[in-house]
Amino acid sequence: MTTIAELQKVVEIALNKENFVTEPEALYQPIEYVMSLGGKRIRPTMCLAGCYLFDDNFENALSAGLAVEVFHNFTLLHDDVMDNAEVRRNQPTVHIKWDENTAILSGDAMLIKAYQYLSKVDESVLKSVLDLFSQTAIEVCEGQQYDMEFESRTNVTVDEYLNMIRLKTAVLLAGSLKAGAIIGKANEKDATHLYEFGENIGLAFQLQDDFLDVYGDEKTFGKAIGGDIVANKKTFLLINALERASGSLMEELQEWVNIKSFNRDEKIEAVRNIYNQIGVDEIARKKMNDYFEKALTSLEKVNGKESMKEELREFAVKLIKRSR
Repeated sequence: MTTIAELQKVVEIALNKENFVTEPEALYQPIEYVMSLGGKRIRPTMCLAGCYLFDDNFENALSAGLAVEVFHNFTLLHDDVMDNAEVRRNQPTVHIKWDENTAILSGDAMLIKAYQYLSKVDESVLKSVLDLFSQTAIEVCEGQQYDMEFESRTNVTVDEYLNMIRLKTAVLLAGSLKAGAIIGKANEKDATHLYEFGENIGLAFQLQDDFLDVYGDEKTFGKAIGGDIVANKKTFLLINALERASGSLMEELQEWVNIKSFNRDEKIEAVRNIYNQIGVDEIARKKMNDYFEKALTSLEKVNGKESMKEELREFAVKLIKRSR
């Protein structure tokens, strides 16, 4: 039986064998740098898992998996430029280590390289995989655009936010699974159910991320708690709080959102207390669990190897049940 952990190793070995540096080195060294920063390689692993559900020869999906991983890292590179982020995975971002022009051009090259990997997919399914990948890629860009627009808007709705995280985060996980399924010669119904599994898990994961930023354990969450509150980032929790607060609670929340000078810990504690009084924490838990249950329902409908379906169930649980 092949496990997700084993597929993850296959992806890592394949990436380690790739040599991203050629001439001109100034273009390709940043690509090598970005790809060497690590990560859990979840998306390419899901691509292989999607294939293995229907076909023992999961290696057939490896080039598509590499395409997905290069594309994912391309989006991170360009996101860092747009956000002016200085650190990625505890290392300097490309535009800091080199410069902004290099980051933009190397990112462009990564996108093209992703399509080069994708072109190695078997011709019998190439068009279907290419169409899916292109649609997914444009949706990720749409999600990023919405996210940027939300920074300057004061009237973002819960539905708008959920659609944004679906586009920015969930569709790439879903598309990775479906691409693998297509390569594994799954029928359209099974491939669609698998896509729905990935989409709903992606939504649940992002909502969990929002929740943990406020209520998580800093040691296990892996980053400082309260960063979204400090930055007034429009998360599921803040949007719900703004929609549901009234009277003195609304006044207090608006004060903390609008204040320019503040004590970091004091603001985090105050906003968290407002969330608790409104019950936003339970609203977030419920929504997250709803998406999780939808994901498992979709997975149950997939007619594939039971052993890999069980692996995907366990993967979903581990992904969502991170320490709180």
